[in-house]
Amino acid sequence: MSQMSVDHLATNLYYDRTFNCEAAKILPGEYYFSGKDMVIVTVLGSCVSACIRDRVSGVGGMNHFMLPDGGDSDSPVSASMRYGTYAMEILINELLKAGAKRENFEAKVFGGGNVLRGFTAINVGERNAKFVRDYLKMENIRITAEDLIDIHPRKVYFFPHTGKVLVKKLKVVHNETLTQREIEYANKLKKDNLGGGEIDLF
Repeated sequence: MSQMSVDHLATNLYYDRTFNCEAAKILPGEYYFSGKDMVIVTVLGSCVSACIRDRVSGVGGMNHFMLPDGGDSDSPVSASMRYGTYAMEILINELLKAGAKRENFEAKVFGGGNVLRGFTAINVGERNAKFVRDYLKMENIRITAEDLIDIHPRKVYFFPHTGKVLVKKLKVVHNETLTQREIEYANKLKKDNLGGGEIDLF
């Protein structure tokens, strides 16, 4: 599966002064997991993130992905779906390796906004949101909270140790960084060819 090497562990680690703890920032195609009392942060446009944790041990992680345009996206064997499945499996497998137990898993899912102009022919955000819901249902992982679709980007703060998530809707995006990141990520996926606002607490 070398074609799917676009997923990797986030390396952007820093100290978050707002929450007084270690933090990991994840970009499109990245994921991060930990059992420590820390925060995992990402900004989502049309991409989605699944925050999955073992509610007993407190080991949890977050991914950040988009389904590439794989043609027939409703087919369970489409290249697009295979990619999404891989993005979910890599996080779940890392959590299991870190000592999490599948029967204790719970998930909170975010993103899938309709924020990329020019991507509306097939609404990428809605496709991503549907995929993440369907995947977790198929895997019998209970979704305990979600904030999906909408027209605004979101900044998501996930505290894996406690399971708390803060979501800030970005009503005004001051620059094009987010859009640019997602377009570059979508183009990268295509090349790989798999053949403020108010804060809500979850």
